[in-house]
Amino acid sequence: MIKFKELKNKSDKELGAMLQKAKEDLQTFKFKVAGQQYKNVREIRVQKQLIAHILTLQKQRKTQNAVEEETAVVSNN
Repeated sequence: MIKFKELKNKSDKELGAMLQKAKEDLQTFKFKVAGQQYKNVREIRVQKQLIAHILTLQKQRKTQNAVEEETAVVSNN
């Protein structure tokens, strides 16, 4: 699993692509586990954690950008 520190170095575009792939992988793992084709159920947990990390990082960046823009507007006035 990729570490949160490594995710911080990724661009927003890369994070979006990773999020899409992680969601697809999660769905695939769920179907395989349900059909008893895949025994490693821990992989589902790992994918969920990865998705949560990516979403958290995206939210932090969005909030940080909004604060920076607001600060710039206030300081210009």
